[in-house]
Amino acid sequence: MADILLLLAAAFVAGALNAVAGGGSFLTLPALVFTGVPPVVANATGTVALLPGYLAGAWGFREDTAPPPGLSMRLLVALSLAGGAAGAALLLVTPEATFRRVVPWLLLAATALFAFGPWLRQRLAGGAPSPFKAVAGLLAVAAYGGYFNGGLGILLLALFGLLGQTSLHAMNGLKNGVSALLTAIAVAIYAAGGVVQWPQALMMMLAATAGGYGGARVARHIPAQWLRGGIVATGLVMAGVFFWRQ
Repeated sequence: MADILLLLAAAFVAGALNAVAGGGSFLTLPALVFTGVPPVVANATGTVALLPGYLAGAWGFREDTAPPPGLSMRLLVALSLAGGAAGAALLLVTPEATFRRVVPWLLLAATALFAFGPWLRQRLAGGAPSPFKAVAGLLAVAAYGGYFNGGLGILLLALFGLLGQTSLHAMNGLKNGVSALLTAIAVAIYAAGGVVQWPQALMMMLAATAGGYGGARVARHIPAQWLRGGIVATGLVMAGVFFWRQ
């Protein structure tokens, strides 16, 4: 019963975090591992749980979503699916022991990306549009997202700024849309590979969806810097715990 409560709480808060700032994976992955789920399976199962939030976010921004310079919407969809599939396939062939060693470093990297996200977006914004840069960048970020979801939103926003996109609404809509696409194809591959624990995934999916709605309602009353600081602290603590457990 304690494990169920932990997973529900982690998914609920993760959904709320993703709705307002991102960083939900910092909670779902550790919670699943702490309840005895192997790391690769935990990563896949947690990704499944957060998929509805991406879909809802993409739908909410559907009127503002537009591709960045250098990419058509059709090419963006194809690259998102191809990159997500490649990352998911790489996860399936990663040995548990290797992934366990890599997880704390991935969490640290994702936390750093989240912490320095605003600075990174500002530094990278305004670059000259380049089709090659757009294709290579999106493919690489989508592959990262298919392999490990943490920090994906910050990477996507930074990439869109680098490609010359300036509308925040368009960037957020595109971020959610790309996240939904690559996560959907990754989930299909995880399922085919038998690395999803569906009872936990479905239970957490419901909690994450409820948390996403509640988080969006509450977020207006919480200073953005408090949210960002809390997520960064969570990421550092979780990375430290994983280092300690090795």
